[in-house]
Amino acid sequence: MPLRRTWIGRRSPASRKIQIPTALSIAGSDSGGGAGIQADLHTFAALGVHGTTAITCITAQNPSRVSGIQPCSPAILRRQLDAVWEGFAPGAAKTGMLFSADLIRVVARFFLKHREVFLVIDPVMVATSGARLLKLDALKILERHLFPLAALITPNVPEAELLLRIPVSNPADLRRAARELHKKYGCAVLVKGGHLRGVRQAIDVYCDGRNELLLTAPLIRQRKPHGTGCTFSAAITAYLAKGERLERAIQRAKQFVTRAIDDAREINRHQVLAF
Repeated sequence: MPLRRTWIGRRSPASRKIQIPTALSIAGSDSGGGAGIQADLHTFAALGVHGTTAITCITAQNPSRVSGIQPCSPAILRRQLDAVWEGFAPGAAKTGMLFSADLIRVVARFFLKHREVFLVIDPVMVATSGARLLKLDALKILERHLFPLAALITPNVPEAELLLRIPVSNPADLRRAARELHKKYGCAVLVKGGHLRGVRQAIDVYCDGRNELLLTAPLIRQRKPHGTGCTFSAAITAYLAKGERLERAIQRAKQFVTRAIDDAREINRHQVLAF
C-alpha cells in the first residue's frame, strides 16, 4: 500500500489578522452546561463572536434543580470586568444571574464609565426549578441602578409580573407589559412570552417607545430544553457585537433560538439546545 503524504501547513499571516467581534457575559456558571455562562459562550461561538466572561456566582445545578450557590466577591467581579476590558473592549455585553445588591452595584458602576457599550440585561430572578437567583433586597438596586444603563431588558412573563405587579396571561397582556416596562425604565424592552399558556405560537413583544414588534415562531410543544432565555439574550448580544441594529438583532436572535429549540438533543433524559 503506497504511503500518502498529507501536508498540515500554517495559515498565511493575513488570515490570522482577521478581527472577530467580542461580547461579554456577566452571569452565573451553570454546572449542567445548559444555561448561564455556559449557554452564553456556546451561543457566542455559534454566531462567530469571541465570548468573554465575568462570573458572578458558581452554582451546583442541573436542568432539574439548583442545589447550591456560591457568589463571587464584588472585588473579583470588578477585576474580571477590568481584565476583559483591558484585553478585549467588547462591543456588547449582557447580564444574567447577578444574585446580590453588592454585585449589581459593581456592574452598574462599571457601565457608568462605559456607556458606549450595548448592554442587554436579562433580569434573571428565579430558576426554572424554582430556586431564587436574585435576592429580594437586590431587586430595587437592579431597577434603580442598572436598568437605566440598559439598551434592552429581556424579562420573561414571571419576571414582568414581578416588576409590574400585574398578571400577564395572554398576548394582549404581553404587549401591555412591554409598554409599561418601557415607560417605567426608559429603555427598550423585549418581553419573552414562552411561559404563556394556551397559545399556539411562541410570542415575544418588543417596545422602545417609538416602535413595537410582535415576534412569533412555531410553538414546539415537545421541546422544553434548559437555558432558552439565556440563549435568546446572548444571541441578541452577539448580533449587536457584530454591528446589527437592535431590532434586527432581536429578529435574528429569535430565529436562532427557535432553530436551537427545534434541533434540541436529549442527553441522559434532559433536553439540550443544539446550535
